[in-house]
Amino acid sequence: MMRFSLQDPDLFRRQAYIGGRWCDADNGATLEVNNPATGEILGTVPMMGAAETRRAIDAEKNAWVDWRRKPAKAEALFCAGGMI
Repeated sequence: MMRFSLQDPDLFRRQAYIGGRWCDADNGATLEVNNPATGEILGTVPMMGAAETRRAIDAEKNAWVDWRRKPAKAEALFCAGGMI
């Protein structure tokens, strides 16, 4: 299925990151992702619906409570890839 190569194959995920963990769609449905230039199927992603979307929104709201208390320097380091 996947022909392109990554030096670190763990970077290619077929799940969504919600609330600190990788998740499949509740019903297991997936959607193929293709290269529009070639039509080649690159992989799949979970086809999530309203329930998963609500969990993602709630997780973001909960994370924001702690994140907004961080100083600007910490945010800059995180956004620059330093991940403090």
